[in-house]
Amino acid sequence: MSPRLLNLVASISLLALIALCVLWEGWLAPLRPGGSWMMLKAVPLLPAVFGILRGKRYTHQWVSMLSLLYFTEGVLRASDPGLTGVLAGVEIALSVLLFLGTMYYARNTAPSRQVPRE
Repeated sequence: MSPRLLNLVASISLLALIALCVLWEGWLAPLRPGGSWMMLKAVPLLPAVFGILRGKRYTHQWVSMLSLLYFTEGVLRASDPGLTGVLAGVEIALSVLLFLGTMYYARNTAPSRQVPRE
């Protein structure tokens, strides 16, 4: 896959994961009625937004590791009843897309993979 497409996948999945975290814990299925402080789980993703959108390789590298935390949370909450379980499944899918997009982008843009110009 081209680095441009991989960056697009990473960008869309990152923004969607941030939106999901805020909506899930704020309005859709919060832990407590009226909203939850758990929506702050989106905060660690915010510093990555501009780096991912600009295609910074280093940002893709560390976000690939950060996405695993959201995958873990999704797996742990997937068995919860009702909408929470569905949202956890969406979180799993988005975190896997984010992981794959960032990991393959970083791999495909490595200096060792660049074709030397003569």
